Amino acid sequence: MSTVIPAWSIPSIPVAGESGRFPVRRIYCVGRNYAAHTREMGGDPTREDPFFFMKPADAIVMHGTTLPYPQATRNLHHEIELVVALKGGGANVPADKVMDLVYGYATGLDMTRRDLQNAAKAGGKPWDMGKGFDRSAPITAIQPASRIGHPSKGAIWVKVNGKTKQSGDLADMIWSVPETLAYLSGLVELQPGDLVFTGTPEGVGPVVSGDLVEGHVEGVGDLAIRYA
Repeated sequence: MSTVIPAWSIPSIPVAGESGRFPVRRIYCVGRNYAAHTREMGGDPTREDPFFFMKPADAIVMHGTTLPYPQATRNLHHEIELVVALKGGGANVPADKVMDLVYGYATGLDMTRRDLQNAAKAGGKPWDMGKGFDRSAPITAIQPASRIGHPSKGAIWVKVNGKTKQSGDLADMIWSVPETLAYLSGLVELQPGDLVFTGTPEGVGPVVSGDLVEGHVEGVGDLAIRYA
């Protein structure tokens, strides 16, 4: 294909044990999927329909990266999450079939410019610039489900400069991975290469220049980034 400006490379993620990489198509994130986090954000943890926001595919940055502190914020927050990587797609996929679409899992951070997000919420405006900014989706290599299965319980935590800030269990999710994917497939047609960030436990908080942020999802992987 001839392009009128130089084309960019497709964002991709390494796969543990494989030479090939996982191409990233779209990034969906489910909000408030742990009751305690919902409460700390001022919401009602009563089970209701999940809601979603998006990040651009090129927001992906890899484990071990030193990142510049994001522009336009004075209140950057960490949110540790289990990430689902899809190998198949479809619309209106039932929960008992949707796991056939899953290629594997990664540990990810939904970095958030909280001051921008809060200002947008207060003004009844979209969250996009609070969530979907440059380098806002640090991630580990993907672990294929064929090797690790489909994790539904296990520790998930974040440490900042060695001090635990977030700690929970995957079993605490309000909507399980199958429920989340099935519901999302009723809103959009899922595609191979899509990533789904599945929500974060309580304890989200600020990150400043110089901080080392370490994240963990049991059975999936460990993530570390530093802010310059």
